[in-house]
Amino acid sequence: MNPFRLFVLSLMLSFLASLGMLSAANAAKSIHLTYSIFFPSTHGQCLAGMAWAEEIERLTGSKVKITVFPGGTLTKANQCYDGVVKGISDIGMSCFAYTRGRFLVMEALDLPLGYPDGMTATRVANTFYNQFKPNEMDDVKVLYLHAHGPGLLHTRKPVSTLADLSSLKIRSTGLSAKVVEALGGVPVAMPQGATYESLQKGVVEGTFGPIEVLKGWRQAEVIKYTTDCHNVGYTTAMFVVMNRSKWDSLDPEIQNIFDTTSRKWIDVHGKRWDQNDQEGRDYSVSLGNAVLPLSKEESHAWKEKVRPIIDDYIVAATDKGLDGRMYVEMLTKAVGGQN
Repeated sequence: MNPFRLFVLSLMLSFLASLGMLSAANAAKSIHLTYSIFFPSTHGQCLAGMAWAEEIERLTGSKVKITVFPGGTLTKANQCYDGVVKGISDIGMSCFAYTRGRFLVMEALDLPLGYPDGMTATRVANTFYNQFKPNEMDDVKVLYLHAHGPGLLHTRKPVSTLADLSSLKIRSTGLSAKVVEALGGVPVAMPQGATYESLQKGVVEGTFGPIEVLKGWRQAEVIKYTTDCHNVGYTTAMFVVMNRSKWDSLDPEIQNIFDTTSRKWIDVHGKRWDQNDQEGRDYSVSLGNAVLPLSKEESHAWKEKVRPIIDDYIVAATDKGLDGRMYVEMLTKAVGGQN
C-alpha cells in the first residue's frame, strides 16, 4: 500500500478509536437511577413523577437518566421508603401512612384539619417539613412532598347531618377510619380495588376518600351523593425521596438541578391533585349524583367530633418527647392561611 495512504488510514483509525474511547468515557460518566412509584402508570401523580424525571434528564443534558418503575413493580407501596434506604431503588414515591408509627412527626400532616384542596395540602406539607426537618427522615434525601385534596364522604343515600351518618357502614382505612368512627359511622377496612363491588352489593353504604376516586376508580357509578365535609378534610401526605449515599455521590451542579426542579414540581403535583378532584366531581355530577354541603351548624358539629383525633395525636407525640401541640398549631395556621 502507498505509504501516504497507509498514513491516512492510520490517522483515520486512530481518530475513530479516540471517538470510541470518548463515547465510552461519556457513557461511564452517565448517572443511571431507578425510581419506584406506587401509583399505576396511568395515574396523574405517576405521570407528574415521570415528567419530573424527564425534566431532570433534559436539564442535565442526559447525563442523568432515570428509569421509572410504576405500580409498585420495583418495591411495593409499604416497602418503598425502606427500598430507597437500602438502595433497592435510588428514588421512591409513596405515602407516609403506609408505615404508620414510623413517621410520628410527619403523621401530623394527615390529621383532619380542614384541607380545602390538593394545592393547599401539598404546599403545607412542604412548608411543614422544611420548618421542622424531623430526624425521622435523616436516612434519605427528601426531594419534595405532595398530598391529595380533602377526604370526603361518598354515599348511596344522602348524608347532611351526623344523624344521617349514624351507624352507616363506611369503607375507610387508617386515619379515615378514625374519622368515620368519631362521626358515628361504622368503619369497614378494605382496599380501593374492592370498594366498587362492595358499594354495588351494599356491603358498605359509603366510602371516605378524595373526590378524585369517583372517576379514577369509577366509584361515581355506585354512589349517589358526596357530602362536602372539607371542614374536617384529612389528607394523605406522600414523599419523593432519594437514597442518601446516591445523593452524596452527585456533583453539586447536579444536586442543584434536582433541588431546583423538585421545588417547581411541588405545584405541579398540587395542580394535578386539584385537576383530578375536579374531574372526579364533574364525572359524578354528569351521572346525576349530588354534592351536598353541610350547614354552618353541622360543619361546627362535625369539627367538634373529630377534635379528639387531633388531641390524641398531640398526646402520643408528647409522650415520645415531641412537641405535638406546636406541630398542630403550625398546621392549623398554615391551612387557614392558604384557605
